[in-house]
Amino acid sequence: MSPPAQSIGRSGAVMAAGTLASRVAGMLRASLLASVIGASGLAAEAFTVANTLPNSLYLLLAGGTLNAVLVPQIIRARTRPDAGEDFVNRLLTAAIALFVLSSVVLTALAPLLVRLYFDTGDAQALQLATVFAFICIPQVLFYGLYTIFGQVLNANGRFAAFTWAPLVANVVAVGGLLWFRGEGLPLRADPGAWTPRMIGILAGTATLSIALQAAALVVPLRRMGFRYRPRWGLRGHGFEGVSDVAKWSFGSIVIVQIGYLVTTKVLTNAASEADRIGLTGAAGIAAFNPAQLLMMLPHGLVTVSLVTALYTQLSEAASRGDHATVMRHHEQGLRIPAALLLPVVALVLATVPLVTATFFFDNPLTDTEAIAAVLVGLFGGIIPLGWVYLNDRVFYAQQQTFWSFRTQFVVTSISITVALGAAQLSPAWTGTVLAFGQTFAYVVGAAVGWAVLRRQHGRIGLRGAASVYLRIGVPAAVTAVALGLAIRWLFPDFGVDRGVGALVDGAVILGVAGVVQVVVTWGVAHLLGVREIARLLDPLTRRVRGLRRR
Repeated sequence: MSPPAQSIGRSGAVMAAGTLASRVAGMLRASLLASVIGASGLAAEAFTVANTLPNSLYLLLAGGTLNAVLVPQIIRARTRPDAGEDFVNRLLTAAIALFVLSSVVLTALAPLLVRLYFDTGDAQALQLATVFAFICIPQVLFYGLYTIFGQVLNANGRFAAFTWAPLVANVVAVGGLLWFRGEGLPLRADPGAWTPRMIGILAGTATLSIALQAAALVVPLRRMGFRYRPRWGLRGHGFEGVSDVAKWSFGSIVIVQIGYLVTTKVLTNAASEADRIGLTGAAGIAAFNPAQLLMMLPHGLVTVSLVTALYTQLSEAASRGDHATVMRHHEQGLRIPAALLLPVVALVLATVPLVTATFFFDNPLTDTEAIAAVLVGLFGGIIPLGWVYLNDRVFYAQQQTFWSFRTQFVVTSISITVALGAAQLSPAWTGTVLAFGQTFAYVVGAAVGWAVLRRQHGRIGLRGAASVYLRIGVPAAVTAVALGLAIRWLFPDFGVDRGVGALVDGAVILGVAGVVQVVVTWGVAHLLGVREIARLLDPLTRRVRGLRRR
């Protein structure tokens, strides 16, 4: 199981391509899901709570711990005579047993778990969420297998399968939603109108999609040369160093899940209160999740792809005690995403209603406005979220997950405080205020991480990164504002008519605006001496020069 040598750029490109494909399919899935269940209302809240429960429970069980410890520990285990295969087999055996047992127990506890997360007095909505949860919670097992298989591949430099597998899940889920619509079943039905067939198609295909996502990694593992053989027992087999790292990673996940619990209860309560008083378009968890998915699209495509490709090299440098290389990779992770993310963030914030009306073209305008109310607060958080994510990976590579825990404690404490304050407001404002609070929490969390890294390593490249962000951010913001005003002037009634026409028109408008935004921003930034622009364009310019020579 020796990893092939790959450049950061090539690895990042492979991961970005897989992420782009899966995220685009994920957006189609989200758009279809919103057309089936709505983006507001108690039935939408019921399914959203039930279908996000498995991911939350999986993370609480071991998700963050596995992500934190697997790659560094597998890299260290490769120095053994068997290249770490016994280590991985024992880890797999223990993890599979944990996730199978946990899935059975948690499924049995579905009624209690739903009541814990879903804050509503509507008995029909609560019953519907419970039935959905019985079908969805077994996803915990498959999330666990996907993570373990994927991290074994990543530690051996095989990035493609891990990032392409979610495409399988999204395609299956999209197929299930098209099946639902093709059957002519009621769309955006009230909680009491859901039949067993409706529930089975929606929740059943959602769980099947996660199972096939995990199964998609079996063949790449075998091609890599890995053969799973059950091995019981962890003590005395090199796992002694895992426990200290794991406990802090587990602590971080507990903190995150406490924050998620509070956020979910506040948002579902806002939706329930809006339903009680007859307020339409209030943002609950069913609007918050699509907005978060839109936010995670560029974050996953750019930051996660780059940092995941860097992570193996970060871990190797940290294991050698080569702190200069660790900080060099950290500075790369800070600077490179700016050229790609800042133009996108600026344009989306300037055109939020257009973006949500386009992506969720088959939903009523009140639903797209609910998503927009959350997106306007969340989308600016892409940049600081990327900083927090990068800092965490440096801490993981250095086996210092206690610093990641402390950073997460700060982030979640701020988010919870804002959420509790937002709960006192009108349901019309709850989601927006909560979203802005999360963005602010990421900014503070990034600052805390930088302070720790600066104390450990001295210079960490913040001044140079700030200069890059300023020289890209200012032209991006000015151009985006101008484009936003022009779009509102030229298309004042966009979004009133819904359907495929809104999708086509919105895609054309956003496509043209996006090209103008990137060309102007990159052109000005290049004139201002931002070297990252030239690096991004270098493959294209070399190809053009080659064609000219011919």
